[in-house]
Amino acid sequence: MNENDPQTFAIIGAAMEVHKELGYGFLESVYQDALTYELKQRGVPFMREQAIPVIYKGLKLDSSFRADFVCFDSEIVELKAIKVLSSTEEAQVINYLKATGFTRALLLNFGSPRLDFKRLVHEHPSF
Repeated sequence: MNENDPQTFAIIGAAMEVHKELGYGFLESVYQDALTYELKQRGVPFMREQAIPVIYKGLKLDSSFRADFVCFDSEIVELKAIKVLSSTEEAQVINYLKATGFTRALLLNFGSPRLDFKRLVHEHPSF
């Protein structure tokens, strides 16, 4: 965790508290509910199950993504409850960043004995 990024630090702290209390083995929805509670308790602004439209050549496609959380109006937080994170989950979150124009995301995995998290940064090309 980087204390120079207090927003990410706050989200990871909330996730660590959830994992400490619940451990691993629950469904992802249980962790979403618990993280919702913990973010509220810590005063972290968030939206849950946030729809993310996909724009193609200026056209909003019928297909869209749904991020588990958007915190601070600028950071995507995606939860998993699987044994091991893979490049597939990372690619999913990078696509969310591309679609939103955000630069930061957290991928949290509650499915292992220790909370596993990855901070992802995507710089968007400037034209």
